[in-house]
Amino acid sequence: LIYFMYHYVTKSRKQQLDTLRLESLVKELELQTIKAHINPHFIFNSLNSIRALVDENPKRARAAVTELSNILRSSMQADKVETVPLEKELNIVKDYLALENMRFEDRLKIEYDIDDDTLDQPVPPMMLQTLVENAIKHGISKQISGGMVKVISDFKDNYHELAVQNTGYLNGYKAGTEGFGLSSTTNRLSLLYGDKARFEIKQINPSLVEAKVLLPVAGL
Repeated sequence: LIYFMYHYVTKSRKQQLDTLRLESLVKELELQTIKAHINPHFIFNSLNSIRALVDENPKRARAAVTELSNILRSSMQADKVETVPLEKELNIVKDYLALENMRFEDRLKIEYDIDDDTLDQPVPPMMLQTLVENAIKHGISKQISGGMVKVISDFKDNYHELAVQNTGYLNGYKAGTEGFGLSSTTNRLSLLYGDKARFEIKQINPSLVEAKVLLPVAGL
């Protein structure tokens, strides 16, 4: 009896360990799959804008090539790390918006409200860029006169709050139709932080939408 009990317990523990390893592997693969699909969708628009600038404004064209290169490099490296400092992510967002500004010109106004103390906080790579991209796609591009995109980073109630506000209307983000970008944001937060992080999107006034991510503060 003791012999059989010993082997039963040993086998049971081995099965539990195998299950935990499998769950860990599945989580890692899910993260890699999600991050691998987060690539900029504006490459061709950017290339067309750069081509138009080659003769008209060579200096700006060269800068645009560097900005596009930075974004693509970051996208390719996104599956190698789970988080990056906000400052690095913010630099990619600034490159992205600079490229989009070439396309929309006066139709796109950009604002930043960044608490410097949040710059070293870890954030999932390309997540903020994804929120900004959705703000452009579902907000600014649908407005005849364009609009504003504002990027916010601050500490609030023991959370690191990242928010992107844009001119537009929430009907572009109906539940179940938000597209891969926003659904991947929710999935990544769940996989990385469980119930310690939140994502919400809402109409904060008749012409302004806000997408907000609340992350646990590193070090607390």
